[in-house]
Amino acid sequence: MKKRVTIVGGGINGLVAANYLSKSGFSVSLIEKKSRLGGACTYQTKTINSKKIDYAQGATVLGMMPDFIFKELGLSKSLKIFAPKHPKLVYFPESSVSTKIYQNHKRLHDELKLKWNEKGDLRQFRNDESKVIDFIRKGYRNAESPSYEKAENELGKDLAKIWIKGSAKKLLDHYFTSDKTKIYMGMTCIESGASSIHNEGTAFTIPLMDSGSVFNGYWGYVKGGIWKITDEISNINKQLGVDQFCSSEIITVDNNKSKIVFEQNNRIQELSYDYLIFATDPLTPAKLLKNNKILKEFEKKDFLGTSGKITAFFKKPVVWKEKSGYKNSDTAFRFIFSNNTLDDFENSSQKSAKGENDYNPSFIQVYAEGAAQRLMNNHEPFDKLIFFTKNISHNKKSEQIPGVEEKIMELMFNYIDNPKDCVGTEFITPKDLTETFYFPKGNIDHMALNKGQNFEDRHFSSDSKNGFYSYHDYEDILYCGAGSYPCGSVAGTAGYMCAKQIMNSN
Repeated sequence: MKKRVTIVGGGINGLVAANYLSKSGFSVSLIEKKSRLGGACTYQTKTINSKKIDYAQGATVLGMMPDFIFKELGLSKSLKIFAPKHPKLVYFPESSVSTKIYQNHKRLHDELKLKWNEKGDLRQFRNDESKVIDFIRKGYRNAESPSYEKAENELGKDLAKIWIKGSAKKLLDHYFTSDKTKIYMGMTCIESGASSIHNEGTAFTIPLMDSGSVFNGYWGYVKGGIWKITDEISNINKQLGVDQFCSSEIITVDNNKSKIVFEQNNRIQELSYDYLIFATDPLTPAKLLKNNKILKEFEKKDFLGTSGKITAFFKKPVVWKEKSGYKNSDTAFRFIFSNNTLDDFENSSQKSAKGENDYNPSFIQVYAEGAAQRLMNNHEPFDKLIFFTKNISHNKKSEQIPGVEEKIMELMFNYIDNPKDCVGTEFITPKDLTETFYFPKGNIDHMALNKGQNFEDRHFSSDSKNGFYSYHDYEDILYCGAGSYPCGSVAGTAGYMCAKQIMNSN
């Protein structure tokens, strides 16, 4: 008789875990609270001038997924993807001309020396970073639990100390002299929350964000929208025989009887399981299991999220003021910084951590999704720009801070020749993310990526060496949401590694 696995949560990790377990001979059921699978990898539809357009409600771009997961799921056969080859464009205050972040290390070294007076060795930084990334990727492929001891053995004590356990500040000071270089290379510290660059463990965030291999460490787009990934996995899983229950509210989890009871369409249903996987936020399992001890432990965790985004719609293709002269440069990733010094960068994020101000300008990542879709021959009725923005209030919804959206749009229009073609926006704050996707305190990674919550410490197991994805001391309950290793993003790595833990024990 097949062993039964029930998965709670139909986001990327739940879907990936279901796929691998089903193909390995397990009987798999998946329960999702919302009416549609995909978690934060989903879409909304907006009507502008009687024309409808779909847009990414949560996640927007693909980057951290391992290439083997993309292939083994079957996505490489059914989805078209694209990553800009044009250098990334970086703007600091009072600069209308970008600094170009080339993929070629020598060209980038020369560019940073010229534009930012960088006296450090970019090539050494990239060389060491590559070693760390290779180590991370090897762990993904082999489904190995992250281990500092392994890191020391494979990377050497010096690299392990500075890149994995160290603070971002120490790492950046080790390689670079220019504040602007340090800000750009260290910006991932506040990718999801307002972690201090002085906090131990934040250095690991830098190679972590480049550890995906679909685009070999870079980020890109999916034709039709990022949600096509979870839509496709859901369809594949259905063909594999995975039972998928949407619009389902869990009533009770009885772990003594290995039984879960839920309601779907006013009908009470019951599932028995050999293994129960939570691909949710880390608090949900404790609440459903009514484990107050675990909930008490969570009070010590840092869940604070400070990232939000604006999706802007244009009736005509966006025309950028700076003409770079590179092919397909309208698809380039752009970064708009508001701080010239590392101290100001740090102060902005810490003001947000303390709840000071509705918005403390730091930087904006610009995703030219509309241009990328056109390049992939997906022509939509409106051009789309996404402004992924840091240091936004974590306790207010978008309609409660209207001035913030106006401020962000005013800044972005400084770089655009045809701002009058903007015909609509959608603004989502960390508070909105909490209410829409159940992110704890609006954090897209569910927990901050810093000391005690990163690398080998990013788990909820009582015995991480023997069961990294196990949930506390429950023998048959596991956790693989964005709060587990490695982090959030549309990757599915945690789902794969969690599934492997079950497969290896049978």
